[in-house]
Amino acid sequence: MRMLLALLASLALTACNLSPMYAGGGTSAAAQGIAAVEIPAIQGRGGWLVKNALDARLGVAGQTTPQYRLDIRLDDSLEALGVLNDDTISRERRILRARYQLVELATGAILLDATAGSDAGIDVVSSEYATIAAEQKALENLALEVADRVATQVAVTLRARAAGPQVQAP
Repeated sequence: MRMLLALLASLALTACNLSPMYAGGGTSAAAQGIAAVEIPAIQGRGGWLVKNALDARLGVAGQTTPQYRLDIRLDDSLEALGVLNDDTISRERRILRARYQLVELATGAILLDATAGSDAGIDVVSSEYATIAAEQKALENLALEVADRVATQVAVTLRARAAGPQVQAP
């Protein structure tokens, strides 16, 4: 019974024209496209973290001659959320937002112009060291999450570009 359900599910997916993003492994159009993305340096510690995470995600198919450039501007903010009666802060919120553009180097055309972001809550404790460590760890986690979102959107854009215009059946 399970085999029959799995077979029916796979047939339903192929009927919808769904296919895995990286079908074909490192030789797929999506993998080759993301391998050709150059990421210039991004300002700040958060920028360094996001760039390293993107290099790790987009460089899985190896290195090729850059055909695209991914320009990223980050906005990293820390704001007080919980204020106690004695005006001390008990909770903070760290927000990391990225505005990014995927530019085709040959033509200068902007293929993707989007934003990605995430936020994290931080407990402010009596130890200043512990609070600073929590703020830094939150930035590291947010950088990974933002990089994941950016990498996914870039891969989807390059995959759609490689596939070319699709003609929909009536």
